[in-house]
Amino acid sequence: MRFPIFNLAVLYGALGMIAIGNEVVAQETRTSHMHMGHVSDRWNDTPEQVGLLPTAAAEAEIASRHAGLAIGMPDDLGSIKAHIGHVMHAIDPSAVESGPGMGYGVIKAAEGAATHIRLAANADDASSGVKAHATHVATSAGNVVEWARRILELGNEVQAAERAGAAAGLARQIQQLTENILAGHDADGDGRVSWESGEGGLEQAAFHMNLMKQGEGMD
Repeated sequence: MRFPIFNLAVLYGALGMIAIGNEVVAQETRTSHMHMGHVSDRWNDTPEQVGLLPTAAAEAEIASRHAGLAIGMPDDLGSIKAHIGHVMHAIDPSAVESGPGMGYGVIKAAEGAATHIRLAANADDASSGVKAHATHVATSAGNVVEWARRILELGNEVQAAERAGAAAGLARQIQQLTENILAGHDADGDGRVSWESGEGGLEQAAFHMNLMKQGEGMD
């Protein structure tokens, strides 16, 4: 029985094999590349099984949008609290159970990205390029987690606020932190945002992830 070429290609790919002439041989999957793929392309428990960094970015975009809506209503305490609740859900759905987020959370996604990129760097087959850029990605992801946790702290203060003015001031801090998560923060005022502690965000993590993949021929 002959299989169509397309079906054979799919079958070989699923089994991690390649065809050479009339032979089918196993194609070795590098452990470092597997973990890199979890960060950038595909992970089994994210919504639609996309990568951990794209998931973090999608949740952060939702958080940023609702933080912006909150600061746009500085005199409406109820609306501020509602939108900051949406921010908190996108940051960590265990903190606020319902909202317009994806149900995964920035914190879980960023922590997962940091974990898997370190696993990539520690793999026996990791190249020097993977090891170098993994530090950049993991540090930026760690910054994201710290800013996200601070958002939850401020969000709880918003929910306890009794005056719109106080809640609005906290919401402005939250909005800035969502921007830090997405684009990083120029902590030392040198006019640029690096991957380093206190500076790098998801944009910087993605930049160094792409450099790593290019260096490994994974594009």
